Amino acid sequence: MKALKSLRKIVSAIGLLSFISLQAEEAKYIFYFIGDGMGSGQVIMTETYKHKALGESESLHMLQMPVHSFVTTYSASSPVTDSAAAGTALSTGSKTKNGMLGMDADTVAVTSVAKYLHDNGYGVAIMTNVAADDATPGAFYAHVANRGESYKIGRQAAESGYELIAGSSLRGMKKGGKSTDLAEYIESQGVQIATTAEEVAESDNRRIILLPKTSIWESNMGFNIDEIEGAMSVSDLTTTAINHLMRHTPEKFFMMVEGGNIDHAGHGNDGGTVVKEVYAFDKAIGKALEFYAAHPDETLIVVTADHETGGLSVGNQYVGYNAYPEYFVPQSMSKDIFSHYCDKLAKGTEKPKWEDMKQYLTDNFGFFTTVPVSEKEEEYLQAAFTSIFLKGEDNRQTTLYSNFNSFPVEVFKMLNNKAGAGWTTGGHSGNFVPLFAIGVGSELFMGQNDNTQVPGKILKAAGVEVK
Repeated sequence: MKALKSLRKIVSAIGLLSFISLQAEEAKYIFYFIGDGMGSGQVIMTETYKHKALGESESLHMLQMPVHSFVTTYSASSPVTDSAAAGTALSTGSKTKNGMLGMDADTVAVTSVAKYLHDNGYGVAIMTNVAADDATPGAFYAHVANRGESYKIGRQAAESGYELIAGSSLRGMKKGGKSTDLAEYIESQGVQIATTAEEVAESDNRRIILLPKTSIWESNMGFNIDEIEGAMSVSDLTTTAINHLMRHTPEKFFMMVEGGNIDHAGHGNDGGTVVKEVYAFDKAIGKALEFYAAHPDETLIVVTADHETGGLSVGNQYVGYNAYPEYFVPQSMSKDIFSHYCDKLAKGTEKPKWEDMKQYLTDNFGFFTTVPVSEKEEEYLQAAFTSIFLKGEDNRQTTLYSNFNSFPVEVFKMLNNKAGAGWTTGGHSGNFVPLFAIGVGSELFMGQNDNTQVPGKILKAAGVEVK
């Protein structure tokens, strides 16, 4: 915290003109934070939550950075991008079609900013709290025509030469429920597979793929709100990467840190989980700012998003000119975990009782206490409960990453409505996403950016020429 207070004094004292004067310097330490699905709505909802619900006076770390911009995200095939095309643009500067990874629209392999920097002596870490072969991390080392080619992506991760790659899994390690030879291939390339941050810290191996054993799903490490014992947070991933790179490439490094669960929660329109994922992501940015405070003349931090997910707004048709993010405070579990609970309850031998579910909603979501529920609204929830649990009428909701029991769908609709979280889609939108920057070369990002411009500006800040 002392380092962050010092940072704020630096920013207020020298002002934006001083950042412009640093143009002659070269960024030796580069942090590239990508909040998957983190549009302006997600940021301002979290900022509102931070102030109004938690009573914290300071703004999010990202909002304290001196450079703010908006970024366009359209792909070569659509005004609404997917993560593969957006990740490719943010990593390589090339537009491509939705579903394609590390290739341009003509299926020609394109080179990522991480590869350019690695070839110029930078240590590289690619960190995410979703799968390590997912679209955004994969865009920094892989070249495939279809983002679903997990086995091929996993082999390319091993071949990248990067110092550290981390995520919940490499999905190419299994096919049809059986193990493939991917783990053996990775180790044949001289890459160690680690399962804890402690293993990384204790290892002498420069090249490591970290797949935490605490990950509860292949697709992600688990949501921050669910407080999974031993699970790595985005802050943990950032600290692990800093420590590993400072051990092996202390002169200069580049790391990409993705907050992938912002997107996963957004697809489920889970407002409380989204807010708490952005809040946790911002804490990781705080770790980078502490590093910046110690190396202000050598560090660049860029924060942006690949796209927006869910079309989230602060305010909706139910709350008028207001919002109540404090209703997200008592929420203690994600929509995914609640859905798993409801499925288990529905399959039990004993018929569940509404009184027990009512108490569960009070204990885990603050319904009937913090979150006001009228008599008519309770009747609606009880009718949904009866239909789903007693009559077996479960019309499930399917999203990109989840398949939800119908009862949580109704509960979360009500919670979002009361909190003032407005959603327009269960997919992505074509909205602008924000960009924030501080440090050496940060002035390059002033003004509107397209996502294809971001990696080139990072390379320019590093003084690396692309031939």
